[in-house]
Amino acid sequence: MSPVEIGILSVVAIVVMIYLGVYIPIALASVSFVTLWIVSERPILAINFLRQTIGDSVTEYEFATIPLFTFMGLVVSKAGLGKDVYDVMNQVFRRIRGGIGMATVGANAVFAAVTGSSIASASVFTKVSVPEMLRLDYNRRFAVGVVAGSSVLGMIIPPSAMLIIYSFVAEVSVGEMFIAGIIPGIVLALAYIVAIFIAGKVRPQAIGGRIEPIADEDLLGWGELFGKTAPIVGLIVIVLGGIYTGWLTPVEAGAAGSLAGLIIAVVRRRMTAGSFWEALLETGHITASILFLITAASFYSRMLGFVDLPNELREFLDSQNLSFFWIMVAYVVLMLFLGTLLDTASIILIVVPLFIDVIEPMGLSLIWFGLVTVIGAEIGLLTPPLGISCFVIKATLNDDRISLKDVFLGALPFAFVMLLVLIVIIRFPILTTYLLN
Repeated sequence: MSPVEIGILSVVAIVVMIYLGVYIPIALASVSFVTLWIVSERPILAINFLRQTIGDSVTEYEFATIPLFTFMGLVVSKAGLGKDVYDVMNQVFRRIRGGIGMATVGANAVFAAVTGSSIASASVFTKVSVPEMLRLDYNRRFAVGVVAGSSVLGMIIPPSAMLIIYSFVAEVSVGEMFIAGIIPGIVLALAYIVAIFIAGKVRPQAIGGRIEPIADEDLLGWGELFGKTAPIVGLIVIVLGGIYTGWLTPVEAGAAGSLAGLIIAVVRRRMTAGSFWEALLETGHITASILFLITAASFYSRMLGFVDLPNELREFLDSQNLSFFWIMVAYVVLMLFLGTLLDTASIILIVVPLFIDVIEPMGLSLIWFGLVTVIGAEIGLLTPPLGISCFVIKATLNDDRISLKDVFLGALPFAFVMLLVLIVIIRFPILTTYLLN
C-alpha cells in the first residue's frame, strides 16, 4: 500500500474504533502499533517506537502547565468568580436588547481567560444565565444558544487545554500559543456581541426578552464592582501578563495563578478541605487523560513519519498545483466534517500530524496554523451529532421546556459566526502573530 492509503485507512480505523467506544488514546496507539508492525514486519520495531515515545513525550518540563492550569481553573470555578463576572457584565449591558446575552458572552470571555475550559463555562453559565433569560421572556433557543456559542471561548482564549495540546503536537512554544490566542479570542467575543446586537435590531423575535428596570439602590456600587472584578482581573494579570512580559514562563505562570486562585477561594470561604481534595483528584484525572492523549498522538505522528506519509502528501499537493486558498478550503472543510464526529482534542491529534509538514515548508506560521486548527475544531462543539457543549448544557439545565434540538438550533448562528471569524483569521494571519512581534 502507498503511504496515502495507509494514512487514510489509519484515520478510518481510528474513527471507527472511537465510535465503537474505544478510548481515544487507546485507538490512536493501537492503530499506530499495528500499522508499524504490518509495514515493517517486525513487531520489535513497533515495541521500540512505543517505548521511545513514552520515554520522550511526557517527560518534558512544559507538561507541568497541564496540571497547574487545570487546578487553577477548578479552584476559580469553585470560588464563584464566574457568577461575579456575570453580575458585572449584566449591569453593563442591562439597557440593551439582548443585553443578558451580551453579558453572557463578555463574562464567558473573561472567565475563559482564567479557566480555559469550554465545558466548565457551559456548565457555570447554564446555571447562572439561562434561568435569568427565561425569566425575562427571552427566546429559549437564544438563551441556550448564546451559552453554547460563548462557551467555546474557553478553548481559544488562553490558558486553553487545546492550545497546550496543539503546542506539544506541533512542537511550538506554549507561551507563544497563549499570547497568539488573545486577539482571536477577543475578536470572536466581539463578533458574538455585534451579531446579537444586529439580530436584536433586525429580528427582535429571535432574541425576545424584555428590559427590566433596575432601581438605583439595586445597582452594584463601586465597592461591589471592585470586589467582584479585582480577583479575576488580578489572576489574568498574573498569568497572561507574566507570560507576555517574559517575567514568568508558562509553568511558573500556572503555579502563580494556582496559588492566587487558591488564596482567593480560601479568603472567600469557598474552599474546604473536602473541596480542596476533590479539586486535586479531578486535576489528577484530567492531567492523566491529557498526557495519555498526547503520548498516543506522538506515537501516531511517529508512525506517519515512518511510512513517509507527510512527504507523500506534500508531493501530492505540489503535483496538483493547489494554491494556498484551496489548501485552506480543503483543510477547513475537513475540520468541519470531523467536528461533527469527534471532539476537539481527537481532531487535533489526528489531523495536525498529517498536515504540519505540508504547512511548514510553505513558510506559514505554525502558531497561526494552531489557532486556525483549534477554532475550526471548536465549531464541532456546536454541531450535531457530537456537540459536546450542547450536551453539557442540556444535562446541566434539566428543563423539560428546552430540548436538545433547541440547544443545537440555538447554537447554529454562533457556529456560523465562528466560521466567519475563522475565515477572517485565515485571511489576516497578523491577528494571531501581532502580539508576538
